[in-house]
Amino acid sequence: MITLLAATVISCLQLTAVDGDTIKCNGQNMRLIGDGVPFKSGIDTPEIGGRAKCDRERMLGKEAKKRLAELLREPGVRIEDTGHVDDTDQRRPLVRIRLGNGQLAENILLREGHAIIWRPKVKRPWCG
Repeated sequence: MITLLAATVISCLQLTAVDGDTIKCNGQNMRLIGDGVPFKSGIDTPEIGGRAKCDRERMLGKEAKKRLAELLREPGVRIEDTGHVDDTDQRRPLVRIRLGNGQLAENILLREGHAIIWRPKVKRPWCG
């Protein structure tokens, strides 16, 4: 049995990509979860700037951020709040980005190789 929950759509007057898996909506950072389940799975993209562990990760992170920014500019984008927040100090809301055609932006990032499935304690492949 599949249970579908109605998502609350968030209205964003200002919407930007912070990195490949984080957006800023009206000044608040929000973490993308895709089809994931809070604290069990979601998406992960390479870090940018000083948080990157190597030059390759930094480069891949910039590409992921650029692609997310492109997706955010598509007509009909909706930010769907899952009702959960991440477990960082920021307590970022966990959201999904639904495009006008119904696809999740997160699934596009996964399919195109800009993101991987996030799971707790799984090593990230960005630096080899």
